[in-house]
Order: sequence, then C-alpha cells, then structure tokens
Amino acid sequence: MCAESSKYKSSNGADRSLRILFVIGSLEVGGAERHVTQVVMRLKARDWEPEIFVLTPGGPLTHALTEAGVPIHGVTLPAWVSTILRNKRLCARVGLAITSIALIYTMWVRRPAVVHFFLPAAYVVGGIASFFAKVPARIMSRRSLHNYQTAHPYVARIERYLHPSMTLVCGNSRAVIDELATEGISEQRLRLIYNGIDIAPYKTPFDRSASRAQFGIPDDALVFVLVANLIPYKGHSDLIKALARIKNALPEPWLVLCIGRDDGIGADLQHEADSFGVGSNVRFLGSRSDVPLFLRLADVGLLCSHEEGFSNAVLEGMAAGLPMVVTDVGGNAEAVIDGVTGYVVPAHNPECLAEALLNLALADDRTLMGDRGRERVEEKFSMSSCIDAYEALYREASAQMR
Repeated sequence: MCAESSKYKSSNGADRSLRILFVIGSLEVGGAERHVTQVVMRLKARDWEPEIFVLTPGGPLTHALTEAGVPIHGVTLPAWVSTILRNKRLCARVGLAITSIALIYTMWVRRPAVVHFFLPAAYVVGGIASFFAKVPARIMSRRSLHNYQTAHPYVARIERYLHPSMTLVCGNSRAVIDELATEGISEQRLRLIYNGIDIAPYKTPFDRSASRAQFGIPDDALVFVLVANLIPYKGHSDLIKALARIKNALPEPWLVLCIGRDDGIGADLQHEADSFGVGSNVRFLGSRSDVPLFLRLADVGLLCSHEEGFSNAVLEGMAAGLPMVVTDVGGNAEAVIDGVTGYVVPAHNPECLAEALLNLALADDRTLMGDRGRERVEEKFSMSSCIDAYEALYREASAQMR
C-alpha cells in the first residue's frame, strides 16, 4: 500500500501520518506478543507510524522491534523502591500506579490517532488511562474466550465498563466475536480479523534429514510437534494421557516435541510422562526462536488447549504443511477442516485425542492433508490479508472520530 493511504486530513486541512499506539502487557514470546510484533513491523514497512507501550518492559521480542525503528515505551520500577517498600503487594500497586501515569503521559505527548489494546491487562490499565489522555479513537482486541473472567470477576466488571468507550472492538475468531456480543457490544462496533501467517519461512530450501540429525532425531522417526507454553489450560497433560493409550500402537521410533516457555509445570509434566511410560518419547524443548525449523522437520502438528481465541500455532503448523490435530475450542475449527486438513477433537478428552493421533500416524493421506492445510493458509490466513484488515480498521476508527 502506498504511503498516502496511511494519512488523513486533520481539522486544519494538513496531512498527518496516522500514528498507532499499541498497548500490551509484555514482549515475551507468546502468541499475542508475536502477532503484535509481526503486525507492527509490517505496518511500519507500509509507512504507518506504530509505537508500543509495554506494561512490563523487556522481553526477547524487543530487539527486533527496536531494530525496525519502532519506538517502545514503558517504565521499570527502580530496584530501590522494592527495597524500601519490602512488601510485594504494595510494590505491585506502586508499580501499577507509576505505569499508568507513564502511559497517560505517553498518550498525551505522542498524541496517537488510535490506541489499540491487546489482552486483558493492557485493556484494563490502558482503557482507564485513555480517559485521562483524551485519546481520539480506541480499539480493544480480545484474542481468547472470556474464561479468564471467571477467576477474575473484577476484570469482567471493568471490561464491561470500558466497552462502551471503545470506538471498535476486535476479535480474532467467530467464537470470540460471539462472546463479545453477549457482553453488550453492538454488531456495528465488532470486527473480525483472523491472525495472519508469513508463509515465506516455510518456502525456503530445507534439508529435513540434516535438520533432524542436528537434534538427534532419526530420519525415519514419526515426529509430533506441539507449540504452546507450559500452562495447564494448554492441555499437555491430556496429550500425555493420550500417548499412554496408543504408545504400543504407534510406529517406532516416535517422538513428541513440546516447544514453549515453562510457566511452572514442566517438572510435573515430565514426571507424568515418565509415570505413563512415554517420558523418553516426549521432549520439552523450552522457548525457541527457531519454531519454523521444528515444524518443518515434524510430521504432525498438535494443539490440545482447553481454551483459545485463534491460535497462531495452528496456522504455523498448517503453513509448514503439517496435518493438525486440534481441540474444538475458540477458532481452532475455523482453521482446521475436520477430516480434510487434520482432525478436530473435543477438549479434555484424551481418548478422542489418542484416536486422532493414531489415525494420522497410520494414515496414507497424511501428506495430502498437510498440503491442503498449507493451501488453506495461503488462501485465507496470509499475513498480507491480515495487515490489509488492520489498515482498514485504523482508517475506519480514525474516520469516526474526525
């Protein structure tokens, strides 16, 4: 898109670049964080002026954004404050207050045309801050089902208070959009933007055998791959139970590669895998920056979540040509066509998960299913289409506030 399309007329008739301020909790390696990073960098390449405010500064995704020339704002509580306060709860409250003030200041000084909040914490803190900064246009993006509100009812109350002040509200799956509608947001303000995947990393020359050898994976091994941080709702325990059911029926040798940050349950999962006799087949590889490599050396992709919005990991697996086994939560069934590009199974159901895994392990048309998945990503979930949709979203939001 040409640069002129990212400009609009201000009240005095002068052209002004459309500056977008993204507010997000962190720049750690997670689905939403990676998505925002990709969107911001591509908007920058299309001559927009994206900036980011991070509630918790730092994180491995920061470097790429800085290298691309994207301004990153945030504030870190000095160590001496923690020393003086000596109370974690009080320290957290002081930190939240300082962060909120810094965000209001950033909004006021940078004067973005649109502020875009990603994930609940950023929405709650940023949504309230935007009142004081008098931001002209506000957008909230929800990327998961609202299950989190059950454990945090105060968040639900604040979100419902903020909803009427949003110019537009965005969801990344039809399931998320439907839930937002039940919270009183009118259809006129709801927008569906599916995640987009850059398929370029999956089209470069690739030596599968050499890559497997690099990690000690036999060339003839059946390799499953799961990209998800080690969090209980991601369903790793269900996967282990499913594998225990079919371990003797799977063709040898076989491996499951689990890629994702350990949020505190890694040791328990390893113990569970050992106790079910699949410990030697399941490898927990931690957070990785080379996810496409592991997807390309694998045979089957997995996502066993109990809840999702719309998973980038599913699209990335499909882009790599993997047939996928996913649970029927969030937008998973909007991406994977059951029986065509993989299998969609009920969540919390190791028995059905095991059946789907075994079917794909023994299927003659496994490669064909993967090819169909790749074609589906290229046609419906490309990053280019995603960015086009975001550009339209920001033009619409800013136009409404003129």
